[in-house]
Amino acid sequence: MSRWIRVTPPTCPGSDMAVIYEVSQVTAYLRELLAYDDVLADIWIEGEVSNLRRPGSGHAYFTLRDSNSSLRGVLFRNSRGLEHLQDGAAVVAHGRVSLYEVRGDLQLIADIIQPEGVGELQMRLEQLTLQLEREGLFDPSRKRPLPDFPTRIGVVTSPTGSVWHDIQSVIGRRWPLVELLIAPAMVQGDGAAPTIVEALASLNAEPDVDVIIVARGGGSLEDLWPFNEESVARAVFASPIPVVSAIGHETDFTICDMVADVRAPTPSAAAELAVPDRAEMIARVIGAAQFIENTVAARVDRAWDEVDILASRVERSVPEMDDLRLRIDDLLHNSQTALTHRVELSRAKVSGLKSALAPLSPQSTLRRGYAIVSPRDSDGILTAPHDVVPGDILDITLHRGGVTASVESTSGDSEHS
Repeated sequence: MSRWIRVTPPTCPGSDMAVIYEVSQVTAYLRELLAYDDVLADIWIEGEVSNLRRPGSGHAYFTLRDSNSSLRGVLFRNSRGLEHLQDGAAVVAHGRVSLYEVRGDLQLIADIIQPEGVGELQMRLEQLTLQLEREGLFDPSRKRPLPDFPTRIGVVTSPTGSVWHDIQSVIGRRWPLVELLIAPAMVQGDGAAPTIVEALASLNAEPDVDVIIVARGGGSLEDLWPFNEESVARAVFASPIPVVSAIGHETDFTICDMVADVRAPTPSAAAELAVPDRAEMIARVIGAAQFIENTVAARVDRAWDEVDILASRVERSVPEMDDLRLRIDDLLHNSQTALTHRVELSRAKVSGLKSALAPLSPQSTLRRGYAIVSPRDSDGILTAPHDVVPGDILDITLHRGGVTASVESTSGDSEHS
């Protein structure tokens, strides 16, 4: 049932005259009526394309017509089906009917164009694809990379079909270290979609599952339809574990493929994408070992070259030992000669000093007739008469011996003399 809006025109108090509306008010009102209509807001229309224009903006403007009527239409750039728009082409267009207020023209704002004759399933697929694309389920920025070395891989498929056997065979040949877990599901028929959603949930509840593969063999659009269901698309989108989708053959394309983190053209290709290749890993390890060996050998060779260079420098920097020995002998001889000469000069100087000091010695003084007088009870030398008193004994030292005398009296200078 369409939703209609009833507008009661206001009237002037005390007057039966109706309110007069402006044109823009009427067109805006009609535009709102069309927007709230459940049929016209989401509609498929078939017709023949005419008056097609493609301005520089990239949008397409056209007219849809049949034998009785025509309707203007616009398909904005980046919408689905621009390639199907040709003058005279019979097409089916999806969109909403609106009113262009500037000219008062009724027009179809299309978001999908399909050739006429496309089945209902294809139109449903296009419509759901457009809806999920607008919601961001296909956004490349949210797609996650697959782990390099998975240990557990879950598989959503039929356990009785060839797909499960092919996946086991490929993974067993390429990377037998991985553990495979199958979550059985129907892959065809009306009740298949809920089993696929349930299988995805069960694998997400398993511990340590690194990748999930959703796979089935080829078939018609009807056969593959469970993988175009909205519930399956949202289950894949909500999976915390990265999902590889491999539905049908390479030319088949489903919504599950577009939502998954990685799309594989076939189930066997999905198995190859999910695990590394053992033979390739062995070759890489051998290559890495050879590279390490070559690198180490090259570094050792460079180190030996550096040692040879340093040894050569050391040999060139070592002085000539014979020359050093001769030089040391010359230095020792010259040192000995200089020391002997210095000692002889010192001896001569000392002898000269002794000769000069000899006349000043006490013995030389005594020899000339002088004497040294010392009071017996004192270690000093008598230098003044007042230092003794009569009766003191004096020791007198002469050049040849000495005498003892007794002081009878003192004369001469006083204490201040």
